[in-house]
Amino acid sequence: MIRFRQGFYADVRVEDRFTTSIRYRNGSLEESRSSSVRKAFIRVFDGKMWYYASTCKTDDIQGELDRLYGAATPDYSVYEHPAISRLEVHNKSVMHYGGNCVKDVPIESKHALLTQKFPVLTDSDYVKMSTALYADRYSVYQFYSSKGSAIRYDYQLCGAVFAASFGDGANTFDNRCDFTACTFDELSVTDEKVREMVAEGENFLLNAKPVTPGSYPVILSPVVAGVFAHESFGHKSEADFMIGDETMRREWELGKKVGADILSIYDSGTIPGSGYVPYDDEGTKARKTYLIKNGVLSGRLHSAVTAADLGEDLTGNARAVSCDYEPIVRMTTTVIDGGNKTAEELFANISHGYFIKSYKHGSGMSTFTIAPSLAYEIVDGKIAGPAKIAVITGNVFETLNLIDGLSDRVETFSFITGGCGKMEQAPLNVGFGGPYVSISKMNVS
Repeated sequence: MIRFRQGFYADVRVEDRFTTSIRYRNGSLEESRSSSVRKAFIRVFDGKMWYYASTCKTDDIQGELDRLYGAATPDYSVYEHPAISRLEVHNKSVMHYGGNCVKDVPIESKHALLTQKFPVLTDSDYVKMSTALYADRYSVYQFYSSKGSAIRYDYQLCGAVFAASFGDGANTFDNRCDFTACTFDELSVTDEKVREMVAEGENFLLNAKPVTPGSYPVILSPVVAGVFAHESFGHKSEADFMIGDETMRREWELGKKVGADILSIYDSGTIPGSGYVPYDDEGTKARKTYLIKNGVLSGRLHSAVTAADLGEDLTGNARAVSCDYEPIVRMTTTVIDGGNKTAEELFANISHGYFIKSYKHGSGMSTFTIAPSLAYEIVDGKIAGPAKIAVITGNVFETLNLIDGLSDRVETFSFITGGCGKMEQAPLNVGFGGPYVSISKMNVS
């Protein structure tokens, strides 16, 4: 039982996290470990300053809380503060995985998921190195606040990655395939997909042609469209970038036309997968927040502090990578809405351009950059041969206005490796997705 004092706002979040990590390289086991950790993060606000503590001594949460109280000064009107008055109160338990928890899956089954695919993973004379990894995580979160919140929910994700490095003399190429699910039973790791990854990697190694740098029509696959939305627009929507920056506020004024009429982008913590956050780390309930609606800037992502500073509503985007850190404004799952065309119709409209099927990495604020992994030339409305593309790039607002087609089918993606980085907090689990996106002109090199 946590005893909160009058004259302060305070909250406590506790996470019990279980993880597994298994890695094989060239068929040899490099890592196999499971671990459990329990930590707490405690905040006190006295109307002027936040006081923080992170601890593994979860049997002394009250002691840590009392020490923070001792450093602060009471303010009996603290609940009238614009940030604190916005904070929600919820009493809810949202538990999904009690009967199918990855903690209960034998480690031997997790190893077998990988080792059974070794013959397929190395079924090419051009595979010089292979990697197979499995990872999972199960977390139980608890959140308590002096306003009366008492929240408990669980989070789970598991997945496998199979990667191959191909070589032919000095020519090299890397390819991979990912499998991710919320439960081990749902993790469908197929020989077919691993075999396709190997065949496609070999094809790129032997047949990919360098692109002539220039400006071309481009179609992004749903996963690349998702990373484009995340990197080129999602980060710009995190409202803490605007605090104290009048130039950014003017550039990011709600109601401003920022993209094509067909374009809508939203962020939501309600989508199952790696970006699932039913309540953020300030106890705010997840909701769907449109960042762009029909080409118009319609929202941004907030913590209580940024919402108060900008005079806007909470969005459920105050997140910390773990109980070692304070919550800051972060994305959850960021998605481009679908359109009214089929993917085939989008391709049919392009006489010469490029299809970006997968990516290595991306970054961006006012200018975005995506480094493709798999890319193909488009010729006369059809996917042609593989293309070597180092980077696609452009100005964010210009590119958003050049979107001229969206497929009617939207896919969302979860990832068991990697994650989003911001400040010192990385990697944070996020998701993203979208339809096939046609852009009339992008810089390709």
